[in-house]
Amino acid sequence: MAKGDFIFEKPEESTGFLLWRVNNLWQREIRKALERFDLTHAQFVLLAGIHWLTLEKKGVTQIVLANHTGMDPMTTSTVLRALQAKDLIAREEHHTDTRAKAVVLTATGIKTVKQAVKTVEQFDQTFFSTLQKQTTAFNQKLNTLLVANTEK
Repeated sequence: MAKGDFIFEKPEESTGFLLWRVNNLWQREIRKALERFDLTHAQFVLLAGIHWLTLEKKGVTQIVLANHTGMDPMTTSTVLRALQAKDLIAREEHHTDTRAKAVVLTATGIKTVKQAVKTVEQFDQTFFSTLQKQTTAFNQKLNTLLVANTEK
């Protein structure tokens, strides 16, 4: 394949390729950080989402959680079943919607998510530390991309 097939002179000029590489590195390292909790990254994201929404006094259902995390509802359901099998969450009758189930953390789930959040936040601080004062601007740019490219 000739170089002329690409608009970039070097792979490091491709935003998508760089994002791919950084994301793969970040995902690999976050998996290592979560191993001691016996959690996949998706499981951690849902546990943290449940905890966050609960602290915000919001009723947590599968669809609310899927919307909050950006995970598709079917994947959310599958991961929640795994978390329930690990006794980290429970599904209870919803107070106002008889069709929905409220998702709550068990005592073990609360203990696990609190420890895992500390570990993940420490990992993120270390991983992104090279950005230093640019972290806020980086996060704003990521949010700009999310808002501009999220289906409404």
